[in-house]
Amino acid sequence: MGKFVNNIEEFFTFCNENDVQFVDLRFSDIKGAWHHLSYRYSAVNAENLENGFPFDGSSVEAWQPINKSDMILKADVPTAFLDPFTADPTVILICDVYDIYKNELYERCPRSIAKKALKHAEDIGIADAAYFGPENEFFIFDDVKFVDNINEMGFKVDTEEGEWNSNTSYDDMYNTGHRPGTKGGYFPVAPTDSMVDMRAEMMQVLEQVGLEVILGHHEVAQGQGEIGIVFGDIITAGDNVQKYKYVVKMIAHLNGKTATFMPKPLYGDNGNGMHVHQSLWKDGKNLFYKEGNYGNLSEMALHYTGGIFKHAAAVAAFTNPTTNSYKRLLPGFEAPSILTYSSQNRSAACRIPYGAGEKATRIEMRFPDSSACPYLAFAVMMMAGLDGIKHKDVPTGPMDIDLFELSLDEIREKGIVQMPHTLREALEALIADNEFLKPVFTADFIDAYQHYRFERCVFPDEGRPTAYEFKTTYQC
Repeated sequence: MGKFVNNIEEFFTFCNENDVQFVDLRFSDIKGAWHHLSYRYSAVNAENLENGFPFDGSSVEAWQPINKSDMILKADVPTAFLDPFTADPTVILICDVYDIYKNELYERCPRSIAKKALKHAEDIGIADAAYFGPENEFFIFDDVKFVDNINEMGFKVDTEEGEWNSNTSYDDMYNTGHRPGTKGGYFPVAPTDSMVDMRAEMMQVLEQVGLEVILGHHEVAQGQGEIGIVFGDIITAGDNVQKYKYVVKMIAHLNGKTATFMPKPLYGDNGNGMHVHQSLWKDGKNLFYKEGNYGNLSEMALHYTGGIFKHAAAVAAFTNPTTNSYKRLLPGFEAPSILTYSSQNRSAACRIPYGAGEKATRIEMRFPDSSACPYLAFAVMMMAGLDGIKHKDVPTGPMDIDLFELSLDEIREKGIVQMPHTLREALEALIADNEFLKPVFTADFIDAYQHYRFERCVFPDEGRPTAYEFKTTYQC
């Protein structure tokens, strides 16, 4: 799989061969949400593909003020692919956002920030390529309801796999009794795994849109799945996450179900992570490989890991950017929050995958989750890693014990740093520790980002009572 077109000329040939009627322009906001606007194919020409398409940037959250709303979408033509879901043939183009007032890539465009991060690595002479392999987990539910009013708050999700349905009477079918149970979803065959055909459909459509699919499987939680795709460079990997989420949500929708990448939708069961494999390369050589070292990791790879750990609290503001993210980062749910590295050990925040040779040696950061904007998450980790290389930071480890078995006292005694416990902590850390981002992330962006997350996530969440608070506090 891969590119369908390489240049503007091939784009028009591709469109004509597929009787394209619409050109859909996609871009990502600072949350990582995909936005789009559709042009008639007849209105698209080589000039606007080259110079860009105007749009209103003031209507996107945390972007432009209304008095400077005009912006440009610059299509990355080789990203073109056919939308597999539209009634009329539609080609999708992934775009970067251009700032007409500063005549440069927009400082709040996540995809543009990721491009600047890679250029920074080149400019300082460390690497000319950065590869990322995200593993995005998701839930498929049959129904979701939530309410958020001044006097009423709550949610309810349902899946036929939920153990709570073991005594449910169905109008149109009998109760099969085949359910994975809490934390019982890892690899059971059908009928316990109810999503075999849906995942297969997702995998095939992902290949249609240009991703190279490796495997798919049921994950640990009830109603949870994962599809493995081949890694890519920092930009392609970010694009692939956006395609992946789009396809998974749409296939679920068309099957009468609903998909979510929310980190922790179920209490007491595993959450959705986005484990991120990463490595730096130069002149075709893997800079993270050193045969004979622990896990075959080079000193540069260790320093890179040390940088991420040193800045982990600030990094978390981007890799774990929602209040719900920190409900996942708890002991007992395979969500490592202890900042150490280990070969093969999935309880460490950084795992070195087993059996990797020169081309495949990499680190796997296991704390990020799928609520993150992929471009920002990848760029922030790389900037922290580059800072670690610069300062020769050394990470805690290796630790090959089951870290999930350690008590909080033991963690403190060993001097192991943990991930922040709340989004507030992460954002406060970002405010205090952001110099390592400054070569790429502007002060304006960092300020806008932290204000947005505080005002739209932290403050509203902190001000809302929960059902559990009523359970523990109402009678006091």
